[in-house]
Amino acid sequence: MSKQKKPAGGLNIIIVGCGKVGTTLVEQLVKEGHDITIVDKNAKKIQELSSLYDIMGIVGNGASFSVQQDAGIENADLIIAVTESDELNLLCCTLAKRVAKCSAIARVRTPDYSKEIVYLREKLGLAMVINPELEASREASRILCLPTALEVNTFANGQAELIKYKIPEGNPLVGTTIAELSRKTATSLLICAVEREGEIYIPSGDFTMKKNDVISFCTQRNFSRTFFEDISVKTNQVKNTMIIGGGKAAYYLAKRL
Repeated sequence: MSKQKKPAGGLNIIIVGCGKVGTTLVEQLVKEGHDITIVDKNAKKIQELSSLYDIMGIVGNGASFSVQQDAGIENADLIIAVTESDELNLLCCTLAKRVAKCSAIARVRTPDYSKEIVYLREKLGLAMVINPELEASREASRILCLPTALEVNTFANGQAELIKYKIPEGNPLVGTTIAELSRKTATSLLICAVEREGEIYIPSGDFTMKKNDVISFCTQRNFSRTFFEDISVKTNQVKNTMIIGGGKAAYYLAKRL
C-alpha cells in the first residue's frame, strides 16, 4: 500500500487497533499532518482505512515483534495501542519501549487496572494511559453536579474548573462590568473569555456583560457553586440518579456519584 510523505514537523505514529477510537485517532492525526501506520488483525479494516487516508497498513498482532518491525517501530516517535484488550495494549507498549525510543500510549479500561494507573504508567514507562469510559463518567458527574453550566472542564488535577455559562435575561450579571463583579460575589474567579453574537472577547475590567453572553470563567473547584448562588442562579444539583446499563462507564459513574 502507498504511504503518504511525512510533512515537515510531523511525527511517525503507529496506531494499534482500528476500532472506533483508533479510526478517530487516524482521522484527527492525519489532519494534523502526521505520518500514520495502522496495525490490526482485521484485514478489511486495514484496507478501508489505508485506502481512505492514504496511510500504511499492517495486518497482524500489534504485540508481535516482527509486526512492529514491519510497521517501522525503530523510526517511530509514538505508538498508541487502542485495541479492545487492555492486556494487549500494555504488551504492545511494553515491547515497543524495549526495542525503540518512542513514546507509548495505552488504552486501559478495566476497573481493576484503573486503580493502578499511576503504577503502570511509571513502571512501564508510558507517556499516557487513556480510559474513555472513566473520562465519560467524569464528564457526566460534572454535569450532574452543575447542570446550570453549559460546559464544565477540570484541570490542575481536578483542583480548578473552567466553566461556560450563558447569561439569561434578568440575571445580576447583565449590565455589570468585569471590575464590578468582585462586589457582587465573594468568590475568587477569572473571566477568561466572553462569546457574543459569534465573536469572542478577552474582557478587560471595563467590559460590560450583556444578556445572552456566554462567559467562560475559571475558579477553584469548590467555589463554582458559591458563585452561582451569589448571582442568584439555582445550581439544580441532581440528587437522585438512575443509571441504565452496567458497563464500565456505569461502574465508574456510580462510584463517583
